[in-house]
Amino acid sequence: MIISTTDTIEGHKILKVIGLVSGSTVRARNIGRDLSALLRNIVGGEVSEYTSLLANSREQALERMKVVALDQGANAVVGMRFMTSMVSQGSAEILAYGTAVVLE
Repeated sequence: MIISTTDTIEGHKILKVIGLVSGSTVRARNIGRDLSALLRNIVGGEVSEYTSLLANSREQALERMKVVALDQGANAVVGMRFMTSMVSQGSAEILAYGTAVVLE
C-alpha cells in the first residue's frame, strides 16, 4: 500500500476515490516512564521513554488506518496526516487519517 502526504502520487493515476479513512490509538503515561522523564527534566536531554511511546503510537495508528483502507478496497492513501489530542490528564489520542484511493 502506498501512503502519501501529498494529494497525488507521481507516476500514478487515481482511478477511484473511496473516501476518508482513519486509525487511532489512545495512550497513557505510566509511573515508570514519568519518574524517568522527571529525572531527565532535571539533567536535560531527550525524554527517550516518551519518544518511543509516541513513535509506537504513530505506527499503530498508521497500521490501523491502512487496515481500514484495505478493507474498503483501496491500494493507496493520499493526503495522509497525523493529529493528536489530549483525551484526559495523562493520556492522548494519536490519529492518522487520509483519503483512500484506488490507483491504476
